[in-house]
Amino acid sequence: MRVWIVFLLCLAGQAFTASITEEEPIIDDVGEEAQPEVGVNPVQVETGDFDEAIDVEEEEEVTAESPCLNHHCKKGKVCEVDEENTPMCVCQDPTTCPSAVGEFEHVCATDNTTYDSSCHFFAQKCSLEGTKKGHKLHLDYIGPCKFIEACMDAELNEFPLRMRDWLKNVLVTLYERDEENNLLTEKQKLRVRKIYENEKRLQAGEHSLDLLAHDFEKNYNMYIFPVHWQFGQLDQHPVDGFLSHTELAPLRAPLIPMEHCTTRFFEQCDADNDKYIALEEWANCFSIKEQDVDQDLVI
Repeated sequence: MRVWIVFLLCLAGQAFTASITEEEPIIDDVGEEAQPEVGVNPVQVETGDFDEAIDVEEEEEVTAESPCLNHHCKKGKVCEVDEENTPMCVCQDPTTCPSAVGEFEHVCATDNTTYDSSCHFFAQKCSLEGTKKGHKLHLDYIGPCKFIEACMDAELNEFPLRMRDWLKNVLVTLYERDEENNLLTEKQKLRVRKIYENEKRLQAGEHSLDLLAHDFEKNYNMYIFPVHWQFGQLDQHPVDGFLSHTELAPLRAPLIPMEHCTTRFFEQCDADNDKYIALEEWANCFSIKEQDVDQDLVI
């Protein structure tokens, strides 16, 4: 359980904001710091640095007359003008990426290569566009590449026990800190208040798996909304009731180095293997009963 608490403390206060213009339906993939918006989960990493499909305005020295001023390019590309002064996106030279401040900026790709930063990775991926290697190359997780042990069946069954409890505690923490009413909507606060004020709520801390399983059985209703809420936080680009690899990235990427069952868990959530996780599949992964799946709870 300590890993969840550390994760919460390390990432608290961060939020993800971005607009996405293209999508690759592959779950095996991962996504500048923004102020929290209403309803935003502040404990998942920002998509802006770990999303292959996000449009960003490159930070270049441009004049008001430059066609590149309002021309957006996705990660790995920068804006340049041709002979007719028409803006176009071209692959960024990796040497123009800012130097990494520390290991925390490193990222590991699916080819088991450590890149100095997401900027360096996306510049490299762009240079491989149109090739088989480029198509298969994706960001895997945050941090330098390291050995990640295989996830055994018994461990996979334990994963949702910890994650359900973590999601509930995240919401309670947001509720406690939401003094300026910018972390949760009023509707969300009403739902979390019922959890927060319930005297039967299992307090945050290190608990045995047996206790987590017992609490889920006895206080099942406390976990329904947190599971739906997290789905709604991820289902943003577009809001369509399905999670793609891009939308999963902000939650998945920071977890992999700490929870070695992360990848396998999300893969098995995609029960029909269509590369997307529907709300029903997501809820089932956390043992939420079919009759309790409610689209209104993700809003």
